[in-house]
Amino acid sequence: MIESWTFSPREGVPPPVAPFAHATAAAETLYVTGQMPTDLDGVLVNGGIVEQTEQVLANLRQVLALLGGDFRDALATRAYLRHWEHYADFNATYARAFPQRLPTRTCVGVSALALDALVEIDLVAWRAGGWSARTHDTSGTRGAAA
Repeated sequence: MIESWTFSPREGVPPPVAPFAHATAAAETLYVTGQMPTDLDGVLVNGGIVEQTEQVLANLRQVLALLGGDFRDALATRAYLRHWEHYADFNATYARAFPQRLPTRTCVGVSALALDALVEIDLVAWRAGGWSARTHDTSGTRGAAA
């Protein structure tokens, strides 16, 4: 069974910048869509790569928490950086989010990101027993497909 969730700012997740689910589970594997460095109003946070990376990680952390997980469940991430000269500062900020175990990661330089962001990160996680929302879904877009 495949199940998807789209969360709202009332649940601590910024609104999506396009039509997508924040997370989709296929059994015990969870795919979290790329998160942007936006606040609960959908506005790009102030600051540079450190502040934007911290916000992206906070958004990912919140999506995982709403489904009963945390960064210890992370298997892999993909990071997209708009400026390669930010790589060292990005790495230092990113590494602090995973003190127990780093997931595998791909990091690529891109020419542009939505909202003119400096960074975007998506995540794949795994939990024995699967995933379920720990909150009432207020978005109206939660659904399941067999």
